[in-house]
Amino acid sequence: MYFKGKKVLVIGGTGTIGKNIVKHILKEEPEVIRIFSRDEFKQFQLTNDLGNHSKLRFLIGDIRDYDRVFSAMEDIDYVFHTAAMKHVSFCEYNPFEAVQTNIIGTYNVIKAAKSQNVKKVVFTSTDKAISPTNNYGATKLSAEKLISSAEYSKGTGKTVFASVRFGNVMGSRGSVIPLFVNQVREGKDLTVTELSMTRFMMTLEQATKLTIEALKISLGGETFILKMPVIGLSDLAEVVLEETIKKYKIHSSTSKIIEIGLKPGEKRYEELMTFDESLHAFELPELFIIPSPFAPKNQYEKANKTNPGTYSSEGQIPLTKEQVREIIVKEKLL
Repeated sequence: MYFKGKKVLVIGGTGTIGKNIVKHILKEEPEVIRIFSRDEFKQFQLTNDLGNHSKLRFLIGDIRDYDRVFSAMEDIDYVFHTAAMKHVSFCEYNPFEAVQTNIIGTYNVIKAAKSQNVKKVVFTSTDKAISPTNNYGATKLSAEKLISSAEYSKGTGKTVFASVRFGNVMGSRGSVIPLFVNQVREGKDLTVTELSMTRFMMTLEQATKLTIEALKISLGGETFILKMPVIGLSDLAEVVLEETIKKYKIHSSTSKIIEIGLKPGEKRYEELMTFDESLHAFELPELFIIPSPFAPKNQYEKANKTNPGTYSSEGQIPLTKEQVREIIVKEKLL
């Protein structure tokens, strides 16, 4: 087991992905997992969820505070950095707050990891970092660049840094599925920005396993991308409406699906890899690997060169409505 006897820090450990990473790593008998976040109430909730586990340590702190991050990393082997400002509209209306958390916070993580001689750090990024049209994507792109360039600037340090880039996690806190469900249960209309929109979507388990696998196989400075299905927003809304009515036995629902228009900075489709990135990317059955331009020419076992092309939700065949329904029911997302 990779994490057996190891010390792990999960930054943003009370978020959707962070919590699931903690649950997975606990199964591998680590020496300790430190859960770092700034929300006291969510830490209280996670304590109740996981029980009084002897291997867990709950640390209150903010990645904007370098001294606190440095202290949290003392004697740590592996770091998962999942903390961020994530909502597009809030990052648009509060742009410098997003810069402080997503860029300066990530720089603090890098600096502390090098100072504390951490073995590996993996950073979770987003499809919105590609050709960004919003501040959230721009800050995540900058953070990715910081992670990749850490290979160039770390000097004699041995810390390995890598990024994971993925799309929307279905059912995660603040995502559209819980919003749609609440709207139907309250008898309101489902508000969809634009029915023609497409999105890369993945389950929480897929996101978690990709992030952990990326840490295990990273050699330095890479960006890992999961190959994931594309879902049409109209299909998603229709399935959630139908299944919510069925599950909660709503006999006379008047909810309709209505378009409200794009929010500030929102895109009609998402991208996970640019054409230029594809020219030097490698490919595994479930992953793309974009090497760091600053790292040695690493070789990845059983990986092939990727065919050139943009990896965009606009150019992919979306799942059928019934396939979307199957995922939602199987994953118990309602």
